[in-house]
Amino acid sequence: MELNRTLDGLRLGGIRRYTNLAREAGGCIFLTLGEPEFDTPLPIRQAAKDALDQGVTHYTANAGDLSLQQAISQFEAEKRGLSYTPDEILITLGATEAIYSAMTAVLNPGDEVLIPTPAFSLYDTVARMAGAIPVPIATAQDGFQLTAQAVKQALTSKTKLLILNSPNNPTGVVYSRENLTQIASLITSRDMLVLCDDVYWGLGPCFTFTQFTDLKEKILAVQSFSKPYAMTGWRMGYLMAPASLLQRITVVHSHAVTCAPAMLQAACEEALRFDPACFAGSYEERRTYLLGRLQKMGLPCTAAQGAFYLFPQVSHLCDSDEALCVRLIHEAKVATVPGSVFGAPGYLRMSYCCSMEELKTAMDRLEPFLSTL
Repeated sequence: MELNRTLDGLRLGGIRRYTNLAREAGGCIFLTLGEPEFDTPLPIRQAAKDALDQGVTHYTANAGDLSLQQAISQFEAEKRGLSYTPDEILITLGATEAIYSAMTAVLNPGDEVLIPTPAFSLYDTVARMAGAIPVPIATAQDGFQLTAQAVKQALTSKTKLLILNSPNNPTGVVYSRENLTQIASLITSRDMLVLCDDVYWGLGPCFTFTQFTDLKEKILAVQSFSKPYAMTGWRMGYLMAPASLLQRITVVHSHAVTCAPAMLQAACEEALRFDPACFAGSYEERRTYLLGRLQKMGLPCTAAQGAFYLFPQVSHLCDSDEALCVRLIHEAKVATVPGSVFGAPGYLRMSYCCSMEELKTAMDRLEPFLSTL
């Protein structure tokens, strides 16, 4: 029986593959998953329990509970100066579903999607599943900044969507306001959309493309509760877009998941009242430590300003970053993700959202291993 040919070559994401390999090997320090070590704060967990006790176990509207939509509308207005009404907000099963539903709703076969690389592999995967054509834009030569010149060179009459992920996964780089302003000027008159994946914004506020409010009609803004509030397992996020676009995206969402779980939406409303500054401070401390250790080991690494990843270069040490990751797992008992997974061979992504103790142990294992190469 022939299955869906669009999915030929599709397999589990590389981050999970190397995480699973490390689990099988045993004894590893995991610098693979972008998952906070912290448990979800107690008030958020309690809100879900209270909702269950109150019988909040039924369907909500497809787009989400009005109370949460209103809370998000107020939150985004106060924190980022964004003006989205409740009917311009869709509650999703994490940022992943928001990205999937948005891209599926707007892309046609043959459309081109501009993806600055290195990049989270989901963008490429969903574009291909929609029959669209991913167009990578390399950023390494510009310190992982995305420039207007690079975007201009990639634009064609078929360009439909530009992906912007800042703070960036896997590099931790924050796109500069200057670069974003020039990119905004470039696409103002073009018939295209911009998907802003801002899921790491809450770990340290910075300027994002979403805040070009005069371009609101072109923007699909994705957010998640996972990273800032240590809620990865809850799988909750949201998408903001003009009502005309959001209606179409909500149709895709409704056929895929119907609606997000009602009791979890109650917990998300409580999450918006929580200040994640305590988490962000811990990540900043770990970032400083990790960057210092990597530099002492002679691994070139662009200084990150956000998220919780560093992306050191290892091309001078090996012919294959994938093979190096396998050796690291088996010989040094340190699990990382090869840059190839993100479309950038010759690098390693290291997540520093594990504990400081684990991070120090990982570096103490990595240093003598590198001396053998």
